Amino acid sequence: MRITSGDASTNSWGLPGGLDDTSSRAAPKPPEHVVSFSILGPVEVLKNGIDYAPTTPKILQLLAMLIARPGKIVHIDSIINELWEDGPPRSVRTTVHTYVYHLRRFIEQNGLAADAESMLVTRAPGYVLRIDPAQVDVFTFQRLHRQGRELLDRGEHARAANCFRSALDLWSGPPVANVQCGPVLSAYGVELLEQRRNAHYLRIEADINGGLHRELVGELRSLVAANPLDERMHGQLLRVLAHSGRRSDAMASYRQLRERLNEDLGVEPCDELQVLHRALLSEGDPRS
Repeated sequence: MRITSGDASTNSWGLPGGLDDTSSRAAPKPPEHVVSFSILGPVEVLKNGIDYAPTTPKILQLLAMLIARPGKIVHIDSIINELWEDGPPRSVRTTVHTYVYHLRRFIEQNGLAADAESMLVTRAPGYVLRIDPAQVDVFTFQRLHRQGRELLDRGEHARAANCFRSALDLWSGPPVANVQCGPVLSAYGVELLEQRRNAHYLRIEADINGGLHRELVGELRSLVAANPLDERMHGQLLRVLAHSGRRSDAMASYRQLRERLNEDLGVEPCDELQVLHRALLSEGDPRS
């Protein structure tokens, strides 16, 4: 065990994907004695600030599959595909049953539930981890993400930005970082990273709409340097530079991006950036 500070819809794999199934209502944080589960970083099983996550690789991998779909059936075929991408052993279903048995023992030995079999239930055609989605950080992230979108749509920019910050603060690293991921969890991790990326864009957008232009220049310059072909991020940088009275810097940034896109991909900047560039030119024309 490790001491830690504690920091849906489904896709084709049967794991939660988009944000549509998460509630937009704020849910109270579970009491300290309630077990909580983390996916947004290393997989953790937290009780009273102690991480009880199993260290056996296949058991941890199976647990991650179940945590990602709380209260829902995880099909045994998905489990087999995840745990044995290169081909399952001959007695694969017996092996899965053995892993489930060890996972129930893990639940029982660490006092994570009064009855391990009522927490990890066999239900054809697979298994169900009977926990509340509110116990899993990814569902809290998705709820906060959705709240932020709703606040942004209502023009409540400061509150929206704070919502996105709270969502992003739940991340402690790449998703399921301590799991040897197969195809199912790898695809799920990619999807979660895209959700994180979008939350970051929207947090910056909320701050821009709230008038924090100069405050964002340094952050966006750093992000653009790390993501030189990200046109959406470049667009945000151009806007904050222009609103900060640094139109020449904005024009220089656009030229650098255009040259990079031409050299690396043989394409011009997207229509949105070209419109923004023309607006910068127009504003710089004394006849406009």
